[in-house]
Amino acid sequence: MPGRTLRKRNRSRIIGATAVAVGASLALAACGSTKDTGSATAGGGGTGQVGVILPLLTSPFWQSYNDYVPKTAKSEGVDALKTVNSNSDPSQQITDINNELNQGVKGLVVAPLDSAAIEAGLDQAERKGVPVVAVDVAPDKGKVAMVVRADNVAYGTKACDYLGRHVTSGKVVQIMGDLASVNGRDRSEAFRSCVKKRYPKLKVLEIPAKWESDTAAAQLGTLLNANPDIKGIYLQAGGVYLAPTLQTLKSKGMLRTAGRSGHIVIVSNDGIPQEFDAIRKGQIDATVSQPADAYAKYGMYYIKAAMEGKTFEPGPTDHDSTIVRLPSGILEDQLPAPLVTKDNVDDPKLWGNTVK
Repeated sequence: MPGRTLRKRNRSRIIGATAVAVGASLALAACGSTKDTGSATAGGGGTGQVGVILPLLTSPFWQSYNDYVPKTAKSEGVDALKTVNSNSDPSQQITDINNELNQGVKGLVVAPLDSAAIEAGLDQAERKGVPVVAVDVAPDKGKVAMVVRADNVAYGTKACDYLGRHVTSGKVVQIMGDLASVNGRDRSEAFRSCVKKRYPKLKVLEIPAKWESDTAAAQLGTLLNANPDIKGIYLQAGGVYLAPTLQTLKSKGMLRTAGRSGHIVIVSNDGIPQEFDAIRKGQIDATVSQPADAYAKYGMYYIKAAMEGKTFEPGPTDHDSTIVRLPSGILEDQLPAPLVTKDNVDDPKLWGNTVK
């Protein structure tokens, strides 16, 4: 999800008797335009345990996020409970939210599986006065203090532009995510629209894989049988789709490294170490680095702020992102997500180069 040019930070606007103290704290945190709601009871007045709910743990991306959570919770001064894995089940995720609320948590950090279904859990939290920060996926409805996410429209557009520059004409495939998630919808529509507008000589073939590796492998195999002239592939989630894609191409004798005749240009999303290794080997060409480390860091930052009764306003931040107001009225901090190619794959600042 993309990098943005850092602009001058908005000055914090503090309301209430504690303006000086809160203002000093926010100057250190420096995270967008902020104001104090004056609610001493929101989320327990800034103290109490925080529940952290994961969507799944079968992807290296979410495994990395899970590893970052306890480290960033400690650095941000958040008392985070052991993470809970909803195991790709939206119904289970609602149960997990209720279980955490019944344990008396004062805040929740949730990565929603289904943008619509999560509303039931968010409503439960609101009834109990527990603030929620959503990570990676924005809910369609329901109250959250902040969405910590990258610009998924930019994901699809960056993938489109990369393929469009390297494949002048012919068939390209996008292996889509779950369209019940706003992420899957944003990436798919952005890629599709960009190709139509900027690269009309490309023909887009689509695989609705629902973030499922087996589905991606099976449908890609079928598609390649019918279209052996495919020239490019966009993987909307490298953590789920990279391995099955490479294995499928290899089994058909179609996995050729960059620079060789017949190489299929592949651009991915996630920024996991496995994608970086594939770029170095020439198996894939690029990926958009989704910030697992920053997701954990700012998830913790915003839930602590919400528990202290602080709110935020749209505007640039000092961590190279911009807070925007979504059509639903929810605020979203759109974190930078750079494009990674062979030219910058060894950059030590990329989180994928800092984990095993």
